[in-house]
Amino acid sequence: MIAMAVRTKKAQISVYLEPDIMDLLAHYAAQRGQSMSLIAQAAIASFLSPDSSERQEAALARRLGQIDRRLARLERDLSISTEAFATFIRFWLATTPALPEPAAQAARAKVSERYAAYTRALGRRLAKGPQLRQEIVEDVGGSEEDGGGRS
Repeated sequence: MIAMAVRTKKAQISVYLEPDIMDLLAHYAAQRGQSMSLIAQAAIASFLSPDSSERQEAALARRLGQIDRRLARLERDLSISTEAFATFIRFWLATTPALPEPAAQAARAKVSERYAAYTRALGRRLAKGPQLRQEIVEDVGGSEEDGGGRS
């Protein structure tokens, strides 16, 4: 086994960097009020650290978990929207009688006015809430802490 010499003071090395990397290093060091040498040393230590890949994997797993929870909430919200729309259509079809022809013509003439009123009401509802998905109580299978609860 080869014994490594114990160094008591820092060793100096020469490193050739691309101009854009050097600019980034200088800018980063200036922003942090640290020397470029200290920033480079920390970057090299992090790169050579045996657990850096494990830390990266853990960070990636946390991020993927967050994305998964957000997708689950989106799926839930879409399901609520679809069911609410289907319920409205069924109710509307069941309760709205067919109009006789003269009344149907008058109703068709009012369509754009009524649609504009509908879109204004929808816009107000979306602007000041609460939204329907917030009014629906459904347990998604997570706690508030891990982001798995209601959004």
